[in-house]
Amino acid sequence: VGPEALLLWKSKSTFTSFGVFFLQMGWGDLGAFGEPSKETPNLDQMASEGMLFLDFYTANPLCSPSRAALLTGRLPVRNGFYTTNAHARNAYTPQDIVGGIPDSELLLPELLKKAGYINKIIGKWHLGHRPQFHPLKHGFDEWFGSPNCHFGPFDNRALPNIPVYRDWEMIGRYYEDFKIDLKTGEANLTQIYLQEALDFISKQQASQQPFFLYWAIDATHAPVYASKHFLGTSQRGLYGDAVREIDDSIGKILKHLQKLGISENTFVFFTSDNGAALISAPKEGGSNGRFLCGKQTTFEGGMREPAIAWWPGHIPAGGVSHQLGNVMDLFTTSLSLAGLQPPGDRQIDGIDLLPAILQGKLIDRPIFYYRGNEMMAVRVGLYKAHYWTWSNSWEEYSKGIDFCPGQNVSGVTTHTQEEHTTLPLLFHLGRDPGEKYPLSFASDEYQRAMERISVVVQQHKVTMVPGEPQLNVCDKAVMNWSPPGCEKLGKCLKPPKSDPKKCFWPH
Repeated sequence: VGPEALLLWKSKSTFTSFGVFFLQMGWGDLGAFGEPSKETPNLDQMASEGMLFLDFYTANPLCSPSRAALLTGRLPVRNGFYTTNAHARNAYTPQDIVGGIPDSELLLPELLKKAGYINKIIGKWHLGHRPQFHPLKHGFDEWFGSPNCHFGPFDNRALPNIPVYRDWEMIGRYYEDFKIDLKTGEANLTQIYLQEALDFISKQQASQQPFFLYWAIDATHAPVYASKHFLGTSQRGLYGDAVREIDDSIGKILKHLQKLGISENTFVFFTSDNGAALISAPKEGGSNGRFLCGKQTTFEGGMREPAIAWWPGHIPAGGVSHQLGNVMDLFTTSLSLAGLQPPGDRQIDGIDLLPAILQGKLIDRPIFYYRGNEMMAVRVGLYKAHYWTWSNSWEEYSKGIDFCPGQNVSGVTTHTQEEHTTLPLLFHLGRDPGEKYPLSFASDEYQRAMERISVVVQQHKVTMVPGEPQLNVCDKAVMNWSPPGCEKLGKCLKPPKSDPKKCFWPH
């Protein structure tokens, strides 16, 4: 996993520009969060100049639903990024997925465009790759990156290699035109994504144009990669090399804003789409610090993320916040910075974080931990109640797939879906951030906490109207066979006959 979004905002009169770095990275991967190798000096400096969020969450323990939540301000179960194929399954947007971001959803760039913003996504989109789901149809003005992750190489017969786009058309494919050496881990993609960001910022500054930049790179997603200059430079192996290159790139972007004289008019936020993928450990997995398990789970390691807000001249340097935050809040906070109101015709789950960031206020709000179509847990204050527990199935576990390596907690990290709706497992995350010691059901503390939590859950369920699930149907005919622009490159491939089927989600 890694950092995958950055909100950047630039000022024009009363405008503020935004940048979001959204990457796959664990809570414990940064020096500012306690990583002992101290190999992220630029992100650590960003934290020292801005505000560190210690209790910041993603909306789902997997990439695609988290990205849909960030850009809509809504839980994945509301915006359709979930599956009903078997209970509480994680699901995302592989090549053969039929669904994607629905037209009925209003994305952040669509709303910012109305206020005069120019919007660009750099890196992984992952909200559907069919033409109707193209990011330029959902508010972005520019795109350099890919609709899917950099999996491969494929044979272009059973599976096509993933395309890389510039705006409306593909300009090549991973492993063919954009090389990734799986033996050494060498790839120059992060440097390409960095230059795209610097050029975009320069262009908008020159025209005094407010902008939104969504920097969603994927170097820390297995198969992990780094450019030649960074290979072999980290104490943490190839994953550390990738983190060091990302850190260096973010440092260059922030310095570029300062050099152009627009840093005080640009709000920047760094966070991740899910916890570190411990399934890829130790060679390609990050660190979730003291937290339990990792990506794909609704334990803290799967959903609590590193988060840093940076806005020189506005955010007091060296700030630390215990505000409960979520990636969905970036939607609402960004609209607030642009002087816009969130849509009033739908349930918005994100809150405006500006009072917490600028005034140090703490806003009382819950955090809901969803997996597929099920609310697995909820956090209220320092208490977290698990209504369901599940890491991964015994069948997958027996194949060596382990989302919680070395972290078995009896009765908690279960390999069957265990229901606790009558008596939820309750943890005090202040005393027990690793979720190792559930509170006694008979204790007064348990009774008091669950009385408060039960009210929150009841109110939440009253407002819950699930969207149409987008991740139920798969069809090999919809894969990246002939993306727009393939004719010019001679890279169109013949798709198989359409044969839609129910997607199988093992986790």
